[in-house]
Amino acid sequence: MFHGFLKVAAYTPKVRVGDCIFNAESIKREIDLARERGVAVLTLPELCVTAYTCGDLFVQDGMVERAMAALKDIVDYTRGSDMFVAVGCPVVHRHLLYNCGVIVQNGEVLALIPKQYLPNYAEFREKRWFQPCPEQNERAIIFGKEVPFGNKIIFRCDNWHELVIGVEVCADLWATMPPSSIQSQAGALLCLNLSASDEAVTKDDFRRLIVTCQSSKENLAYVYCSAGEGESTTDVVFSQHNIIAENGGLVTEAVPFGSGHCEAVIDVNALSFERRRHVKHGLTNPEVWEVPIHFNLRETNIKERNITPHPFLPEKREDWARRSKAILDIQCNGLKKRIEHVNPKRLIIGVSGGLDSTIAMMVCARTLRMMDRPVTDIYAVSLPCFGTSNTTKNNAEKLCAAMGVPLRTIDISEAVSVHLKNIEHTGEHDAAYENAQARERTQVLLNLANMEKGIMIGTGDLSEAALGFCTYGGDAVSMYSVNCDVPKTAIRMVLHEVAKHEGGELAKVLNSILDTPISPELLPGKDGVIAQRTEDLIGPYELHDFYLFYTVRYGMNKEKILRMANTAFEGSYTKEVIERWYDLFIKRFYAAQFKRSSAPDGPRVGNVCLSQRGDWCMASDAVAPK
Repeated sequence: MFHGFLKVAAYTPKVRVGDCIFNAESIKREIDLARERGVAVLTLPELCVTAYTCGDLFVQDGMVERAMAALKDIVDYTRGSDMFVAVGCPVVHRHLLYNCGVIVQNGEVLALIPKQYLPNYAEFREKRWFQPCPEQNERAIIFGKEVPFGNKIIFRCDNWHELVIGVEVCADLWATMPPSSIQSQAGALLCLNLSASDEAVTKDDFRRLIVTCQSSKENLAYVYCSAGEGESTTDVVFSQHNIIAENGGLVTEAVPFGSGHCEAVIDVNALSFERRRHVKHGLTNPEVWEVPIHFNLRETNIKERNITPHPFLPEKREDWARRSKAILDIQCNGLKKRIEHVNPKRLIIGVSGGLDSTIAMMVCARTLRMMDRPVTDIYAVSLPCFGTSNTTKNNAEKLCAAMGVPLRTIDISEAVSVHLKNIEHTGEHDAAYENAQARERTQVLLNLANMEKGIMIGTGDLSEAALGFCTYGGDAVSMYSVNCDVPKTAIRMVLHEVAKHEGGELAKVLNSILDTPISPELLPGKDGVIAQRTEDLIGPYELHDFYLFYTVRYGMNKEKILRMANTAFEGSYTKEVIERWYDLFIKRFYAAQFKRSSAPDGPRVGNVCLSQRGDWCMASDAVAPK
């Protein structure tokens, strides 16, 4: 539970229709399994104490009595455990029968959550037996104790204030205003749904859609638990399809006609951050009652949570092509609008033979083709200097040849040498020595843009902006920056996919560029070989992209990010290495804000953006956390 991680589960027990004793024993076995598996919050199906398909047996005295006896057995069985359990059972209140979610913890019934929207069509006949949830919360007596009764109820943990749970029953989720929305507005970050949804062709797709949509709309985690095969009787079949979603993403599911068990580790604190970021929910609503709950805070095994080492990339390799196309489409359409507005004759771009300028070239070429303009409207310039390697120079030439773009070479070595002499530079290979080259390149490109009545296209990426690994007044300057919101790991992905689908000479040069070490090439090499390797200087970009994502997207602190990184990169980097590069990242991230505050326009591509004009507003003199 530390750092906001909570293990939740949806288990479907084997049941017999109307056999409450059998069902109670089956439910107790599921509770045992959940305890063994370290589950903190367990959701069971709708009416699982009796089974959902009892029909007119529901109103029989004997059935009500057996259900209550079985429920009491289940409640007592939870004593000594802080696991939060939601179990479905029919309950009589003021002589009327209700389809309830019974909330249990440590041998006590905490509340009864009646179903509000009773389906009464096709195979459903719930209004024949059950009364809908009252408009306002009430008090009910169960096992001699008065408890809250209604669906305007949330459960708040007394020693973990962010953990707030809401509960609704089956078709209530389908309503125009689901109870979970009201509960969410009052602060719920986790919602449980006890369901008995019978199976039909394509109905599983609908369940996934509505569960993930609700979790997205309300910024919460949603655990949906449905009835299983033991319910299948007469004309209906149940498939024990269980779903866990978090903030719009499908975390895991028990597929139809599968095991009926699914569990996941959710991040409650990340959901809380989402609420703060969107500045919504958490409203005071006097109609919603808060019921206190308590957990013995303990470690949650986050290895059970799928923490991808590359959060900017799709987890499935087969999704890379679609994501890459989406990135290119956004970049190209952003550039297209800028071209339409200023009507430049040429697009001026410095081509280094590295990753960033390569994808920028791709964007320029694709955009011009969209506008029925020739790729020869790209003015590509190679600007070799002291550190330019044979590999990158050759790659730049081959790239332009493969794309049909003319390339001009302007050696800036003499101009930089004269400038360094004019400012009486010592010749030391210091920051001035390196940045003089970057600034000279930018000066040449900007002046060429003026001469050609064009615009200079920037090539710097999101990862470099985060680290400040760019030259102020140099490559941080452009007239439109097409890569400004694309991290280095995503740039690699896009070029990999372009190479795979283009083939030919272009694929060969792209693969060569992907295999070339990332370098600013500002220090002289030996025999035309790269002397500087960026990742040797500042650390692996895959680590920095991981730190960037969780720092900006979810506002996480050092301790939590390191814990997640150690899990995601286990076997690739040691804990010491991960912490060392994180410390460098956060120091540079804070120090570089003044550079980002003067960044050029560029298209917003993903959900992590450092534009000072909207997405990331940060004081340039903010102090980095220790």
